[in-house]
Order: sequence, then C-alpha cells, then structure tokens
Amino acid sequence: MPSVKQIQVTFDCAEPERVARFWCEVLGYVVPPPPEGFATWDDFNHSLPPEERDSWFVAQDPTGAGPRLYFQRVPEGKVAKNRVHLDVRAGTGLVGEERLATLEAECARLVALGAVRERLLPADEDNESCIVMQDIEGNEFCLD
Repeated sequence: MPSVKQIQVTFDCAEPERVARFWCEVLGYVVPPPPEGFATWDDFNHSLPPEERDSWFVAQDPTGAGPRLYFQRVPEGKVAKNRVHLDVRAGTGLVGEERLATLEAECARLVALGAVRERLLPADEDNESCIVMQDIEGNEFCLD
C-alpha cells in the first residue's frame, strides 16, 4: 500500500508571493498562518537572511481537499512549455453551449486577475471544449 497521503504542486517562478496570491484568487485558496512566533509573513520574511527573503510562498485549500501549492523563486525565466499544468475545472458536467458560456465567464474573471487567454480548444468527438491560458508569469493551465 502506498504511503503517500497528500501531494503538493510546486511552481518555479520569479515572484512567489505574487503568483501564490494570483492562484489563491483563481482557486479560492488561502495563505496559511505565518510560522509560530511570527505575527505576519512579513515578520517571518524579515527574519530570514537576505538571500532567502521572498524565496517561497504557499497557498492552500481552506477545506483541505485540494493539494497545497508551493511557489519557489528560481533565477531563470520560463523558456519552454510546462510539462505539468493545472486544469481548472469550471465546466465539470456541462456540455455544449452551456459549458462554453461558463468557461468564457470564468476566463473573463481570470483575465481580470492578470491571466492571459491563449486559445479555445473546441469540442470534438472525444473531448469537450477548454480554454488554454497562462498565469501571471506565463505558466500554462487549462480552463475546462
């Protein structure tokens, strides 16, 4: 029997807190409380050596059902397509025009948060429609 109890999805990025807060808005996630002994995340951040400040941030599902999201600062920018991406499931159970209308409405909300719409993948004989998007640092995700 596997010993894995949870998974965490890790994002490489330039600005961990900014990207984490974007995904909190997208998914309804929250920033967890700061570590014990610190009143705020800023207090914790300022306690770190300068080279470690602003190097990571976390977002979590307030219900505990979804995976924890970890954002870590890396020196290099994004240069290729993601090999792993999130599917944001806004149209689950919907088909046809109803699904497309729901996806378009959610796409508009995410664009207002700073996401970029790449393209619509229209329904075919095997799959329903989805919209390929990018987060605020260019990481791809699918709105489906």
